[in-house]
Formats: sequence, structure tokens, C-alpha cells
Amino acid sequence: MWTHKSWQGRLLAHPLPPQERLRHYASWCDAVEGNTTFYATPARDTVTSWTRQTDPDFRFVLKLPKVITHERRLTDFEEPLRAFLDAIEPLGPRTHALWIQLPGSFSPADVPTLSRFLGQLPRSHRYAVEVRHPAFFDDPRAAQLLAEALTTVAAEWIPFDTTAFFASPPTSDAERDAWTKKPRVPLRSLALTNRPIVRYLGRDDTTRTVEGWQRWVDVTADWLREGRSPTVFIHTPDNADAPVLARRFHDEVRARVPELEALPEPIPVDPLTLF
Repeated sequence: MWTHKSWQGRLLAHPLPPQERLRHYASWCDAVEGNTTFYATPARDTVTSWTRQTDPDFRFVLKLPKVITHERRLTDFEEPLRAFLDAIEPLGPRTHALWIQLPGSFSPADVPTLSRFLGQLPRSHRYAVEVRHPAFFDDPRAAQLLAEALTTVAAEWIPFDTTAFFASPPTSDAERDAWTKKPRVPLRSLALTNRPIVRYLGRDDTTRTVEGWQRWVDVTADWLREGRSPTVFIHTPDNADAPVLARRFHDEVRARVPELEALPEPIPVDPLTLF
């Protein structure tokens, strides 16, 4: 996501042609969640334009199409997977991980299906799995079963931390909408690989969002000191200030780990003038 309506003209210049929008977003953040790929495989030409707008070390975490994960539930997936991998091929190393988000109905009983699926994926990509069934968080045996399946193929387990969001009732339309849609699962903060990925959902209130992410500042700093390369995505119910908050999170981690590279300076919303 890099064309959020509320960012236009405020954080990103507006109007911008499609071939410039990602470039402006990439001056704010050095990674992006590819959520739109869940709904449709992009055209290869479109993906090629993404490479022109980003540096080689920019990170795309791309969600596998729902036809693979939700409709066919990791079976009979060869054709849509082949089309997806061909479409994203121009990204090369920018594809940091392929994100396998599974439906809430995907239970511990389905882990053998996941294992077979992961075993058939090309090793040219890294993979990260997000599960939402409560048993994976409440039952240690289910958690261990999943972790073993992922570790076998060096795949990561993506936590989606909604604990700060669900700590108290919603106070806005955006929060009420998210309240009915986002998963409510216990916190998990263990990394399986050297490239952990975290998704964090805060509140409309910036103070509460920042308070809720402090545990992740600690965890992320520890991962960096261990030589890992984490990717953290910051969300709020309306995402209006998500790029600003992401940079603030990065600054807090960098205060703990000064050798962490600074983010780039955002492209000005208005053109620079001499007067």
C-alpha cells in the first residue's frame, strides 16, 4: 500500500502519475506490504515499474493471492502460483518475502497441508506465514507443530500484534470498523529466522500507539544486536499517519542501536522554491 488517500497532498505530493507514487512512498519507508496482490496478480509491466521506482535494497513483502491461500487452501495451486511468480520476477532481490496469510479457519489440523505446500515452493524466495486460528496461540502443542513445519523450510511466522488495539473499546468509526475485522490473538514475539517480520496495529491515539509498541522497540533492538534483519510494519485503524509513525518507530529503535542506518529524507510535498 503506497497510495493511501489521506497521504495525498499531505505526506506525498498530489497529484502524482502512477509511475511516481511508489517512488515518493519509498522516500518515507524502505519496505511495503503488498496487500493488493492478495486480490489480483499484478501485470508484469506494473511490477517492472516498481523496480524503477525503488532502490535495490527496498523490501517488498508480497501477499500470495487469495485464490491460493483462501479459495484453494494450498491445494491445486500450481497454475496461479506460477503466474504470480512470473509476474513478480522483475523485483529480484527486492522481494524480501512472500507472505502466506491463512484464513482464521486454517487450524492445527491443516498444518500437514501447509507443510506439503511449503515443501513444493521454489527455494529462490523466502516465505513468511501468518496464522489467525486461536489454537496456534493458546495451545503450545499446536504452536510447536506449526513452528516445526516452518523451520523445516526456513520460513518465518509473522505475528500480527493487535493487543494494544483491543486493550479498550473503540472510539472512532475507523476503530469500530477494525474492531470487527482484525484478529484478536495473544502476543507472540519469537523469531524463527534471521529475517523476522512483524505487523503491529495501534490506535487512532498516537500516544497509545507508541505506548503499545514499546515491547517491539525492545525486541527489534535485540534482534538487530543478534545480527537479524527485522522488518516491522506499523498500522493504525485509518493508517492516516502510518508513514510518520513508522519513521518514529525506526528512530526509537535507532536510539537503542545507533549503527542502524537512517531512513531517507522524504521527498517534499511541495516543490522547492528559491524564495
